[in-house]
Amino acid sequence: MNEQIRAPEVMLVAEDGKAETLTIADALERARDEGFDLIEVSPKAVPPVVKIGDFGHYLYQMQKKEKKQKAHSKQVEVKMLKFGFRTEKHDLDRLADRAKEFLAERHLVKFAVRLRGRELSNKDYAAQKLKALIAGLADVADVEDDVKMQGNQFVAILRPKR
Repeated sequence: MNEQIRAPEVMLVAEDGKAETLTIADALERARDEGFDLIEVSPKAVPPVVKIGDFGHYLYQMQKKEKKQKAHSKQVEVKMLKFGFRTEKHDLDRLADRAKEFLAERHLVKFAVRLRGRELSNKDYAAQKLKALIAGLADVADVEDDVKMQGNQFVAILRPKR
């Protein structure tokens, strides 16, 4: 703002939308005559775009705009659903329904099949169980991260279809 603007020429935009190119000295003089500050709106433009106004009010408006944008941008969460090696069909159906709810809310869903003790010797069965669950959700979800082993569990990440 004011003397901090280093460009020799600036484009002054008036409240009614009319723009004119002035030297920085003329623009500063006009701002002082009106009793306001010269505010740089677009520093990367050639020449930089400035307007005349109250700098405190300008900062307040920018903060308000940022807050509104932040409120409208919802964070995408990764919802985790775990089940065991011996989990039966009804419980898997319930997990699939829960996953559909999360996917409808546009969240990512991470499935994990835990393997303990002797279950680790039958990894193929656990991987098939997870792949079958994912196949059942193919109509509402795309696979973001395919089935892979992480420690003592198989994991897969699904994202909602567009």
